[in-house]
Amino acid sequence: MHYPEESKRDRIATVLLEIGSLMMCSGANTERIRVTLRRIASAWGYNLEVMITHRSLIVTVMDNRGEVAFSKIKRIEPHTVNFAIVSNISHMSWNVLEGNWSVEQVVNEVERIKKTPHHKRWLVLLTVGLSDASFCFLLDGGYISMVISFIATVIGLYVRQEASKRKINPFVVVSLAAFTAAFIAQFAYFIPACKTPDAAFATSVLFLIPGVPLVNSITDLIDGNTQNGIARGVNGFLISFAIALGLMVAKMCSSIFI
Repeated sequence: MHYPEESKRDRIATVLLEIGSLMMCSGANTERIRVTLRRIASAWGYNLEVMITHRSLIVTVMDNRGEVAFSKIKRIEPHTVNFAIVSNISHMSWNVLEGNWSVEQVVNEVERIKKTPHHKRWLVLLTVGLSDASFCFLLDGGYISMVISFIATVIGLYVRQEASKRKINPFVVVSLAAFTAAFIAQFAYFIPACKTPDAAFATSVLFLIPGVPLVNSITDLIDGNTQNGIARGVNGFLISFAIALGLMVAKMCSSIFI
């Protein structure tokens, strides 16, 4: 009977690693991942120790006496933001606890969650463009500035999406998108009817602001997950630096070619 029990712990550890890595690379903070994994493990009658770093996840599955341990590690994919996945997994964990879901049910549900379609691309481009145009309005930008900010944002985001598909370094992708959006936004300075070109230029790159990494950095630091908090903070700083680099190159190019 020893081998089946070991295989069961191996199977549980593999499923928990898959869930944890999926939450981590979808934008969940460290404490939420730890609580969710422990909730699922406790529903199956096991205790769980979790070690979460920025690029790897380690789980140790133990019985209720804490004597039998099985550890496993998984590398985490590059981070993105998908709160629908985080929310669905959190909801699933309560179903496991209250509905006595089996391991196989969880495996099937995780596969379903992974295949959940994202929002339509045109809808993302439209809503993100409108959000930056709205920020332009809040900065006292006129209608012409808002239109330019919208166009620059949509094209910049399109460039970011296409570059990401080609597996380019994420910081290079951010710089490229910032350069594209800022370069287009600078045409506002050459339109006589546009009285607030600064607003169009400043808001054209707001869609790149690393809000999720910075917020997660603060929450991780407050929760005592210092290592992850620092890692996420550094990641947010590097993204901000990549945006600034794109803006600087766009300014230099505009002074030469425009």
